[in-house]
Amino acid sequence: MTITERHQYILAELQSKGNINIQDLCDHLEVSGVTLRKDLKILEEKNLLFRTHGGAALNNPYAIERPIHEKQHINSHEKQRIGRAALSIIGGNDCLMLGSGTTIFEFARQLNPAHPVTVITPALKVGIELSDKPNIEVLQLGGLIRQNSSSVAGNFAEYMLESVSCGILFLGVDGIDLDYGFTISNLTEAGLNQKMISTAQSIAILADHTKFGRRGIAKICDLETVRYVITDSLAPRESVTALEEMGIQVIMG
Repeated sequence: MTITERHQYILAELQSKGNINIQDLCDHLEVSGVTLRKDLKILEEKNLLFRTHGGAALNNPYAIERPIHEKQHINSHEKQRIGRAALSIIGGNDCLMLGSGTTIFEFARQLNPAHPVTVITPALKVGIELSDKPNIEVLQLGGLIRQNSSSVAGNFAEYMLESVSCGILFLGVDGIDLDYGFTISNLTEAGLNQKMISTAQSIAILADHTKFGRRGIAKICDLETVRYVITDSLAPRESVTALEEMGIQVIMG
């Protein structure tokens, strides 16, 4: 098979499946992985596909950072359902940590605990939303405020977490990649997210179906670190099954 024929086959498979795996191509085309990676590089340079870890995709798999006022209008109904579903895992925990993002904010809007709870958060909108609610005491982390997320990040916020612990961390992400882990689209906030993860006894990821198969610039943790993934009913079945096989509890909103 000539290079042109290989490229035609690769593009036809992409059009049919949406994404392709290098190992599958190696088996079918009977060429080396090195050759196929060169093929994918050429096709990406021609803007015909996007290379991914172990293969390629027809659509851009990389998450981009959007301002929070834009994100709040994207999949808003799904985010509301995810927020409601997340309430089911609070249990008797008296200290929760909430990250930033629009899905986490929807969770905060619906949080009305029957027993006293302390909430630690870097997100200004979350802190303001919870500050007047009964049975909730808010510990607002300090630091440099990022306009895109209305959340703080940096050394000051991380320092405040040195001497605290919480039961569950509820965290939003921009990407869930089964090969790579959980990611966000801003490097500045990655350090704080990692610090929050180390502070919590268990981690719950809140993410709608569009976050699956995508990858942000900054990895915050491996899949095995997380106990819960709370998503909506449109999440890809094969990804949900893979997470459950790793021992992660997947809850549909």
